[in-house]
Amino acid sequence: MEAREESFISHLVELRDRLIRVLVVMLVIFLGLVHWARDIYSLLAAPMLAALPEGGHMIATDVVGAFFVPIKVTMMVAFLIALPYVLHQAWSFVAPGLYAHEKKLAVPLLFASVVLFFIGMAFAYFIVFPTVFTFINAFAPEGVAVMTDIEKYLSFVLTTFMAFGVTFEVPVVVIVLVRVGLVTVEKLKEIRPYFIVGAFVVGAIFTPPDVLSQFMLAVPMWLLYELGILMAQLIGKSDRAADGAYRPAPPDLPSRGGD
Repeated sequence: MEAREESFISHLVELRDRLIRVLVVMLVIFLGLVHWARDIYSLLAAPMLAALPEGGHMIATDVVGAFFVPIKVTMMVAFLIALPYVLHQAWSFVAPGLYAHEKKLAVPLLFASVVLFFIGMAFAYFIVFPTVFTFINAFAPEGVAVMTDIEKYLSFVLTTFMAFGVTFEVPVVVIVLVRVGLVTVEKLKEIRPYFIVGAFVVGAIFTPPDVLSQFMLAVPMWLLYELGILMAQLIGKSDRAADGAYRPAPPDLPSRGGD
């Protein structure tokens, strides 16, 4: 019991040290970026500002909103920049408890998860935002000045980033489910129609109330589901080929008398 308690305490101490390192790195990055907080927010708001009619602008209805919103955006950017280091610390903490085959699978999946999450955010920023904002603002009645509150805009952007970032993780989730044996590729193909319906439901929940943005989330989600199935099949074939290549030869049977 004493050995177990010492081991548990040592793990807590290690976890605390790694969390402190992560917070220090994020703080350093944030302090290095805070001088450009207004510029960073302007970059985030660029898709909306470009879609507004001539003379349209954004507003701050909260007394301290004009100060805190750029600070929040800068903190978010600092976290994204520090994310590789955060994941490195998390991996260093859990890796000693994993088997070799688990490490072999976890490393590429972890890397793919980060890359796909950033791709999802980039897809939302460069494709979804300009299209959706232009589509929505085009319906503003004549004589109505379109002005968006910066706090509400930040909340919308963060929600959309999270929705598309998580959506682009679908291939990784599919591969993990197949690898751990919770579902088969054949079953995934069988439930494809239900997944497509679910994708459109998710799109309706996490996007603005228009058909265009719903399609822009649901269709990539469906295509990524198909990509996950394809990758799971390829990985399964590769594993079976490796097992066949390294399968030991059966021992020689003793010869019978008279042969």
